[in-house]
Amino acid sequence: MAQRKIPARDIIVQVETSTPGTWVAIGGLTSVTPNPSENEETADATTYESVGQYEQLVMQRGAAMELEGFLLKDHVSGAQDTGQARCETIATGIGYTSLGSIRFRHPADTLWKVWATATFSVGEQGGGNNDLTSWSATITRSGASTTAAV
Repeated sequence: MAQRKIPARDIIVQVETSTPGTWVAIGGLTSVTPNPSENEETADATTYESVGQYEQLVMQRGAAMELEGFLLKDHVSGAQDTGQARCETIATGIGYTSLGSIRFRHPADTLWKVWATATFSVGEQGGGNNDLTSWSATITRSGASTTAAV
């Protein structure tokens, strides 16, 4: 089978609603950047026996995802995009209420990557005179990543 390049714009990102097992897409996205090594911590394992060669061990794995796009609101009701609004709700939590879940994949994937526990931080919103209002969030995995069938 021939390998193909995958357009970044095709990534699907969903956040779990307050109803467990119910997922909604996060709308208005223009950039999705998963970083599978964010918050990774290593320990120096170099000894005299290393004869001048650096050695290390990974002591902690981490991951984060940067989302960027446009703020979406219904022009009549003012209701924000459901996915964006859910991210913002989770971002206001403290302690265990600061945790939410996301899943993401490309259309060719047969499994979702699931972060069952993650923290959410919403970025700046705004823009200049001729800009559309921006929207952004950082989602940081808390605990292990899992997978789920599409």
